[in-house]
Amino acid sequence: MSDNLNNRGPQDRSRISLSEKWEVQYWTKELNVTEEQLQQAVKQAGNSVNAVREHLAKLH
Repeated sequence: MSDNLNNRGPQDRSRISLSEKWEVQYWTKELNVTEEQLQQAVKQAGNSVNAVREHLAKLH
C-alpha cells in the first residue's frame, strides 16, 4: 500500500517519526518547536508523543 501524500497527518499519532520530512514538519508545528528541538526531544524522551510533550514541558 502506498502512502497517501495528500494526508499530511501522521498515521500513528501516538508516535513521532523523524524519517519523513512532512511528518517532521507536522510535529514541529503541532508542538511549536524547531526541527532541532524536536530531534533532541525524541532522542532524549523517545518517540512517544506523550513523552516528548512531557520532556518539552520540563524545558519551559
